[in-house]
Amino acid sequence: MFKESYHVIGVMSGTSLDGIDLAHLYFSNKNGNWTYKIGICQTVPYNSEWLNKLKIAVHFSYKELEKLNQDYTKYVGKIIKQFIEINHFKEIDAVCSHGHTILHQPQKGITLQIGNLPEIAKIIGEKVVCDFRVQDVKLGGQGAPLVPIGDRLLFSDYDFCLNLGGFSNISFEENGDRKAFDISPVNTVLNFYANQLGFDYDDKGEIARSGKVNQALLVELNSIDFYKKKYPKSLGIEFVNSTIIPLINCFSISIEDKLHTFVEHIAIQIAVALSKKEGKMLVTGGGAYHLFLLERMKDYLPTTEIIVPDAKTLEFKEALIFGLLGVLRLRNEINVLSSVTGAKNDHCSGMVYKPSYCR
Repeated sequence: MFKESYHVIGVMSGTSLDGIDLAHLYFSNKNGNWTYKIGICQTVPYNSEWLNKLKIAVHFSYKELEKLNQDYTKYVGKIIKQFIEINHFKEIDAVCSHGHTILHQPQKGITLQIGNLPEIAKIIGEKVVCDFRVQDVKLGGQGAPLVPIGDRLLFSDYDFCLNLGGFSNISFEENGDRKAFDISPVNTVLNFYANQLGFDYDDKGEIARSGKVNQALLVELNSIDFYKKKYPKSLGIEFVNSTIIPLINCFSISIEDKLHTFVEHIAIQIAVALSKKEGKMLVTGGGAYHLFLLERMKDYLPTTEIIVPDAKTLEFKEALIFGLLGVLRLRNEINVLSSVTGAKNDHCSGMVYKPSYCR
């Protein structure tokens, strides 16, 4: 007989490199209906050393990646342990951690999230559920997106769930199936150009707002082959580095104009991605603070109600849902949907490590 309530820590690090998100979570299941409460949350920013490592890791050799994985596992493990100790959390059912994606090339059967080595459970001193993507890729799936099961179970009041993080991704119901896919890069590109002006990010989108659209660049961006592909489909930082940045840099225009044009591109692709153009859309992720982007989205989707939730849900929704994925794994219930990843079948994914286990 399964428990009705769970007490877990959800941990997420996204491709936008904002830091490590940690959320203290409570889940309840009554008659098959899941509810949640988000408790204490914290984002631990990466220092300059880790930022540099994570930015260039896609180019590392196999041995360098092994070392990085070991070092990052120790690093994230210590951060999680401190979060638990400082806040005096007791009787935790599990720490549910996504890790940090370094490589994601599902078409080659490759995906790597560092920080998911078995040693992490010993470092933290708690049961850990992690490494959720690898099994799906082995089953022929994209290994992403994984969040839609949480959208279905926790946010069913919305017609669409849109995340604006390193990449934008959307989730919705269609003919009884959950559909979801990555749409386009967002903060991976916007932050890249904001960094060139000496800023960590474009606060509220004011830099982008000050620029103007370059129509030729916009046409080129919207013509990229990825946008013509049918879902399921997913993106990785490799796409940004090999396709998006080189294309934008072919244009001798100001950074302000590059940002403005790319925001327009993001808004257009989101509008194209929606299966219908009306209903309620929940918008979360760091990009939800980009007011200029939200304005452009509203312009392309005038009959869609765009809803930005409370700050905790906005910032920690992915940590929340990976917490739920971990709970579902503990219950041996489906936590990955083949309708969104393209895998051979729905499945229950994730490794479970106990503190007593260490290679």
